[in-house]
Amino acid sequence: MLRILGLDLGDKTIGLAVSDPTGLFSQPVKTLPRTWTKKDIDAIKKIIEEYCIEKIVIGLPKNMNGSLGPQSEKSMEFADVLKKETGLNVDLWDERLTTVAAERALLEADMSRKRRREVIDSIAASIILQSYLDSRK
Repeated sequence: MLRILGLDLGDKTIGLAVSDPTGLFSQPVKTLPRTWTKKDIDAIKKIIEEYCIEKIVIGLPKNMNGSLGPQSEKSMEFADVLKKETGLNVDLWDERLTTVAAERALLEADMSRKRRREVIDSIAASIILQSYLDSRK
């Protein structure tokens, strides 16, 4: 089976999660500060190498009515760049409410506000990726 990298793109950070080798489970990896430069791509390439990633899933932020807005455009552009830079297939996946779900999970875990800010995007990436993995079953 192939390992998949999940990304939650924000304006300030990029959350990363990876699937297990069986493609059944997602786990958060880290949150990168977003630089809006080639550094972002280089940091993601390191994760791709480290985890032997064969495919990428990027959260596509749709509006609640399903329409695409400015954030969606940013995600689609980033997906195109990542596809060119890595040669890997990149899928876009509806990410509506994933950050809300991540926040709720962290609150239920009674995590401090500071710690929640540090991990929320990687948890959201993990939720995006898990949703994608579950859809393939």
